[in-house]
Amino acid sequence: MTENGKSARKGPEAKRARRKTAGSEGPSTIRDVAAKAGVSVATVSRTLAGNYPVSAETRARVMTAVKSLHYVVNVHAKALSGGVAGPVALVVQDITGPSLTHVAAGVEQEATARGRLSLVCSTHGDTAREDDLVQLMREQHAAAVVIVGGVVPDDAYHRRMADYARALDAAGSRLVLVGRPSLPAGLPATVVEYDNRGGAFQATSHLLAAGHRRILFLAGETGFSSSEQRREGYKDALNARTVPYTPELDIPGLYTRTSGYRRVRDALDAGLEFTAVFAATDAVAVGALAALREAGLRVPRDVSLVGFDDVPFAADLTPSLTTIRVPYEELGRTAVRLVLDREESIAPDDHVVLSTQLVIRESVRPPR
Repeated sequence: MTENGKSARKGPEAKRARRKTAGSEGPSTIRDVAAKAGVSVATVSRTLAGNYPVSAETRARVMTAVKSLHYVVNVHAKALSGGVAGPVALVVQDITGPSLTHVAAGVEQEATARGRLSLVCSTHGDTAREDDLVQLMREQHAAAVVIVGGVVPDDAYHRRMADYARALDAAGSRLVLVGRPSLPAGLPATVVEYDNRGGAFQATSHLLAAGHRRILFLAGETGFSSSEQRREGYKDALNARTVPYTPELDIPGLYTRTSGYRRVRDALDAGLEFTAVFAATDAVAVGALAALREAGLRVPRDVSLVGFDDVPFAADLTPSLTTIRVPYEELGRTAVRLVLDREESIAPDDHVVLSTQLVIRESVRPPR
């Protein structure tokens, strides 16, 4: 007799289970497990779900059958029945970026602490791939889809994010935007930002307080949300000190070392006068440092330099880099925490802005 009072089925299914043990057919099914254990399919299901009392002897037989048949639980089916907690998916443009790896670390740490699987997906800047990944995570019943990275917040972007938010919400999931602008009110999404504008204000103010007035600003790409916010912070600081904004000192470009190097080299070749550089990322600052050294200029004796991010190598440069610390790991942890708190009926904020911090090291001194 089985756990529910019915006789276990013999014959073809039992023979099939024996063949499975020998590895002669495809993936095992729950029926194979039931036949090998001598119990009903319902008993196997209850044993694996752990939501129904079964005897120790029956549980042992089922688990022995599962192991011998190498049976893999259908996670999708369990998700549909509410039997498994959904994973947390992180969607980024490029997983090799130093700041994004720290966001990913924060997501993984918090997800693990809360007993969730975390998945990392890369779009390589392809919106069609992003669409496919969001749809896949929706089908997999992910608890959250966390999208990270700067964007141009135009109408097309807002329409796409609104579609993501509604589609994920309909599947019981949640869209979380990290380091991206807020969406219009009423959309089911969570936003976790950091204070780009305030950080840029701190960086520029530090240079101004040291006596610099001609500050070369190596901004990000024109139109990108993070770049525009940092530009506003740069301008705010100039305005606060009644220092005129000089457009020729505001040079946009990519957030890369190569771009920082080329922009500083071109500025020097053009005879542009400046006593300090504010680089919009630490990677850009490294390129700027290389170009200055190549031109025979010393940092900070001849030109002061400030970065933005405080990635690990910033403290190991010579001189060590004064920069703006962004709490990247905390961004990832906060994104996961807000979503999972919502699942547990804890009413979280839907929009959180984390602060940035000026880290003073050795790359700034008063102009000569």
